[in-house]
Amino acid sequence: MATCPECDAEIEVDEFDVDKGDQLSCPECGSNLEVVGVTPIELDIAVDDDDDDDDDDAEEKEDAEDEDDDEEEKEDEDLEE
Repeated sequence: MATCPECDAEIEVDEFDVDKGDQLSCPECGSNLEVVGVTPIELDIAVDDDDDDDDDDAEEKEDAEDEDDDEEEKEDEDLEE
């Protein structure tokens, strides 16, 4: 038995079925948890690597918008000449 660090719910985890570093979800609050200790089972909130991907996607989108703006400025300059 382990406790969710987010909502304090009791989570049934068999210490023989998990290894340190494994991830699971809290059935009560849905938090992503990582096994940080196995005897006794200790859980901590997992670091979400997906956030890094989202940041990269946002930067790529911003870069693409900047390129579009640059192209529009060039077209405007060409029309003025």
